[in-house]
Amino acid sequence: MLYICTYKFEIMDAKLTIKLNKDVINKAKSYSSNQKRSLSRIIESYLNSLVNTTNPVLNDDIQISTFVKSISTGVHIPVDIDEKKVYSDHLLEKYK
Repeated sequence: MLYICTYKFEIMDAKLTIKLNKDVINKAKSYSSNQKRSLSRIIESYLNSLVNTTNPVLNDDIQISTFVKSISTGVHIPVDIDEKKVYSDHLLEKYK
């Protein structure tokens, strides 16, 4: 006798209503349009990065900007920061 079991898992989306400043909403809509991604997808990726500490990437191709990361940590990061240079300087200092 041969038994074959199949399971179908569906990820269910749920609706969330939030209140935000109108200027923030308009800028976010413009940003999402320029990125050719839905605003819901961008927000979902951001929230997922906050709650998923074990695997922050999860096959997601959306990268969270330095500015947005600074909002979640409360650390002020300059807008014109050169991330590669800062990291390079860090490594040079670390392995002196």
